[in-house]
Amino acid sequence: MTWVITAVVVSGVAQAGMQVRAGQQQKVELDRQAEDAKFQASTEELARREQLNKVLASNAVSLAGGNVAMEGTPSSISLASAKNISHSESVTNLTSKLAQAQTKRAGKNALSTAKMAGASTLLSTGVKAAQLSQPKD
Repeated sequence: MTWVITAVVVSGVAQAGMQVRAGQQQKVELDRQAEDAKFQASTEELARREQLNKVLASNAVSLAGGNVAMEGTPSSISLASAKNISHSESVTNLTSKLAQAQTKRAGKNALSTAKMAGASTLLSTGVKAAQLSQPKD
């Protein structure tokens, strides 16, 4: 009977260990995804800024050549454009950071859940071992 109890305990400990390792691996993967998202956001921001610079340069050339008919002064139009662009960049940046934070939280939650599952497995293993060690009447 002792070997049965030992087998149950060893099996339970191994299962709990696998649950925790799976949670750790999931956390590592989600952290990697968050870093990938951060890099992608930086790349996209650079592309947007490059496009913006092209548009602003084109506008400046058009204004200098007198080829553009506008309402308002060029400086007020430029200021309004800058405000809109700044707001858009802020929203995009915030959205990206929130998505990264959510992914990191998901990793922490996965690890926490795996640890709780491992602890639960160990407790149920202890209960099984105690039940098996009870003499049968």
